[in-house]
Amino acid sequence: MTTGLLIYIRERRTALGLTQEDLAGRLGVDRSAVAYWETGARTPTTDRLPQLAEALGCGIAELFSPPGENADREEAG
Repeated sequence: MTTGLLIYIRERRTALGLTQEDLAGRLGVDRSAVAYWETGARTPTTDRLPQLAEALGCGIAELFSPPGENADREEAG
């Protein structure tokens, strides 16, 4: 079952060359939590979003937009 909230974790994680285990270690969670987030089976809690964004080198809002979308807006603006 998916929650309907699309968070682009896998794309950002792999772009950084991180494994699910690497990201889980940075966040202090189990690897399975990262796997659930990436598949949409579960979503991270709102209090976890700042730490997740920092670990992925982006802002919280960027977690909810496809990678490259914000860069396209900046170039156009």
